[in-house]
Amino acid sequence: MAEETQQSGKEGQSRFAVPDGAVLSLLGSRDENLRLVEELLDADVHVRGNEITLSGDPADVAFAERVFTELVTLASRGQSIDQHAVRRVVAMLSANEAESPAEVLSLDIVSRRGRTIRPKTLNQKHYVDAIDKNTVVFGIGPAGTGKTYLAMAKAVQALQAKQVNRIILTRPAVEAGERLGYLPGTLYDKIDPYLRPLYDALHDMVDPESIPRLTQAGTIEVAPLAYMRGRTLNDAFIILDEAQNTTPEQMKMFLTRLGFGSKVVVTGDITQVDLPGGQRSGLKVVKDILEGVDDVHFSVLTSQDVVRHRLVGDIVDAYEKWQVAQDVLDQNGHHHGPGARRGNQRRGR
Repeated sequence: MAEETQQSGKEGQSRFAVPDGAVLSLLGSRDENLRLVEELLDADVHVRGNEITLSGDPADVAFAERVFTELVTLASRGQSIDQHAVRRVVAMLSANEAESPAEVLSLDIVSRRGRTIRPKTLNQKHYVDAIDKNTVVFGIGPAGTGKTYLAMAKAVQALQAKQVNRIILTRPAVEAGERLGYLPGTLYDKIDPYLRPLYDALHDMVDPESIPRLTQAGTIEVAPLAYMRGRTLNDAFIILDEAQNTTPEQMKMFLTRLGFGSKVVVTGDITQVDLPGGQRSGLKVVKDILEGVDDVHFSVLTSQDVVRHRLVGDIVDAYEKWQVAQDVLDQNGHHHGPGARRGNQRRGR
């Protein structure tokens, strides 16, 4: 990409032209991308017209050049580049991963009305790739890492490609300790609050007008986990969401529903268990049970993969640090009354 000259002493310099069509996207509105790049990189960045000059320590210049190469590749593919994309490219290259950030960020899963769903971090791409390669995939990680959203995008993609005949979305209905029997309304009304987030994600991927028709035909089924018992699910893409709130028995019941031609994705956050009475989470024990079983894959996402507001990742990290400190206190015998620790297990939603 670059015509590079090494200057005297320790100064390095690189000069290159950006294709005309990519300049505006690369620099961002009112040059906001450019300002962020200057902030994130140690090399000096100078832009004149469509020519960019990098100068500074040779290693910093080389790194900056790699960042611009990836951003120019994205821009020349017609992708709009925002500050999130800039941060992600720099983060991926800083982590010295072998894969090209431009390849990760331009993998299209499903598109609707001009909006395309793609992985936004390297771990998310590995998760999506694992769903392609394995029959059963576990996506484990904190809120905002795209576990459920990407799984649903893959399910819609599989349905559109006729790899499956239907999508089944399910969650255990235990949140906030409310028993379904005590909630007002019809069965549909009772279930709805638990399943609402799944419908919301579905609306981004499938034409909302077609959802009632698809659910009536059984092509898309959104149901509580209890409805899975006693069934064998063939030619289906099945997603179990909020799986940290399954008991080990429920998890086994769910996984043994797997039929021919089906795919299963199980998502959850093991730090957000809402099971009453300190019951064990089926998601916490399943890794020990199934580790090493062929065609089963565990994808772990972290706060680095949070794709909501940047602050969400910082909040997740802060809570994790606090939890580690609490665990140390508890191990040293500072209990908050007998059984209190177990019964109040991390309700922070």
